[in-house]
Amino acid sequence: MTKVQEARAGAPKAVHTSGRHNEMTCAEFQRELPLIIDAGGTEEQEEHLKSCKVCCGLVNDLRYIADQAKLLIPLYDPSPKVWDGIEQKLKVEGLGKPAQARRSI
Repeated sequence: MTKVQEARAGAPKAVHTSGRHNEMTCAEFQRELPLIIDAGGTEEQEEHLKSCKVCCGLVNDLRYIADQAKLLIPLYDPSPKVWDGIEQKLKVEGLGKPAQARRSI
């Protein structure tokens, strides 16, 4: 079972306590996760993250995915010569569309 599956399976049931009442549950933490990722967590959320291996693993997985996704974005656009070459090759192959349908980037 992956960490994400563990988080989903355990979220409604898991409650981690450190002697305090009204401690945040995994379900509450994960419901607020988009805000936590964007703006940072509150003290209560940070405490939950420190005490919960499931939510900690989930956050680490999400951060890893976000970091890897950044690598997928090209650092530069190909030169217009590349697009012209592709267009010419498509025309030769009979697959090109009329010039008016071409969209500039």
